[in-house]
Amino acid sequence: MGLPGLILAFIVGLALGALGGFLFRHAQALRETRAGQSKADMILEAAKQQGRETELRSRDEALKIRSEAEAESSRRRAELGREEERMERRRAELEQRLDQVEKRDQTLSKRQGTMDRRANEVEQLHAQTLAELQRVSSMSKEEAKQLLLAEVEQEARADMVRIIRQIEEEARSEGERRARELIADAIQRVASDHVAEVTVSVVPLPSDEMKGRIIGRNGRNIRAFEQAAGVDVVVDDTPEAVTISSFDSVRREVARRSMEKLVLDGRIHPAHIEKIVEQMREDVDRFIVEEGERATFDAGVPGLHPEIIKKLGRLRFRTSYGQNQLAHAVESAQLSGVIAAELGADVEVAKAAALLHDLGKAMDHEVEGTHAGIGADFARRHGVKPAIVNAIASHHHEVEQESVEAVIVEAADAISGARPGARRESLEQYIKRVKALEDLANSFKGVSQSFALQAGREIRVIVQPEDIDDLEATRLARDVAKKIEEGMQYPGQIKVTVIRETRAIDYAK
Repeated sequence: MGLPGLILAFIVGLALGALGGFLFRHAQALRETRAGQSKADMILEAAKQQGRETELRSRDEALKIRSEAEAESSRRRAELGREEERMERRRAELEQRLDQVEKRDQTLSKRQGTMDRRANEVEQLHAQTLAELQRVSSMSKEEAKQLLLAEVEQEARADMVRIIRQIEEEARSEGERRARELIADAIQRVASDHVAEVTVSVVPLPSDEMKGRIIGRNGRNIRAFEQAAGVDVVVDDTPEAVTISSFDSVRREVARRSMEKLVLDGRIHPAHIEKIVEQMREDVDRFIVEEGERATFDAGVPGLHPEIIKKLGRLRFRTSYGQNQLAHAVESAQLSGVIAAELGADVEVAKAAALLHDLGKAMDHEVEGTHAGIGADFARRHGVKPAIVNAIASHHHEVEQESVEAVIVEAADAISGARPGARRESLEQYIKRVKALEDLANSFKGVSQSFALQAGREIRVIVQPEDIDDLEATRLARDVAKKIEEGMQYPGQIKVTVIRETRAIDYAK
């Protein structure tokens, strides 16, 4: 085979290879086309199947919605039917009620006409009756009206007096019962060891010869003693005793102790007298502070200012009608604490105010004013609570009482000073107080006589019945009691009894 044959064979091989590749690619393309067609047919079939299912579901939902709409429509039609029936019944009831109201209006109109006719008849009859009464009694309408009103007023006043007396009696009975229980309980729980004390300023001497030594040559010893102690020494005919006089109870106590010391020592001359008096003054100052602290402890009132304690201790040497004022203050504080606890008040305020209520008596000989006002001002300056200050200032009603504790302090003060044996009073002062009580009652208009009874604890007032009626008698008792409270000083309470009686007297001849 030559070169051309090789070339031809190569060309034929290339052509055959190209034809085989073409046929292979064509066969592969046919296969891919058939696969794509098959896949497309499957997709189309799936889409048709899904469309059919969707159509079926839509039809089902449409049917369901239609069924529900028809059911809702049926329910609404049923409700409307029932509402129409209800409205129809309501309309019928309203028409029936309207008919009844119209019938009632007609009946009321008839009754109103009948009542008007009867009212006219009553007015005519009343006018005829008034005319007949005026003709028979010879009195006008106004005169009869005034007479009737006077009788009604008199009956009303009598009923009012009876009711007032009944209410007052009930309140007084209950109040007295409760007060007796409370006061008895307070006094039993306090139970003081002593109730009265007499402070004397008489110094006993071993012999009358000591009087000469006390006076000294030309009276120099007694003058030195009086000048150093600030007191008056009375040397009289009283055997074996000298009397020390001073308005200041503390100075009098210093002088008494100094005189006793000098008498025991025996050395009586001006220099020694001044030394002893100064020593006794210091001793008394310490004793005063100790007594004040002991009083605050016994009363249960801690935390007071030292100056207040010192002034409180000075009451150890002050008495009122024989009652020691420091013991009275402690007892009042204890009573106030018990009463405040029973009534639910502030126990601390009540005890402190009662302990300090007579604080001014330690200074009333040095400062102008009443002991209540002086004590309240002193307590206020030293930081005492306003409620306590008011109770101190108001325990004799010099100012208005602002709390229940102030009333409790006043009651405790009266209980401590008024119970039997607490105080002594001279005959002259007792007569003056009783006379003043009767004069006060006699000063009222319509009073015929008055009598003080039970040592001045009760005043009975006899009035003239033609001037004072029952209601005025009740008012008079209150007015007399109020004037006694405002114008007199007295322990405890005074009962005011107004007596009104009518006596008819005739003589058989």
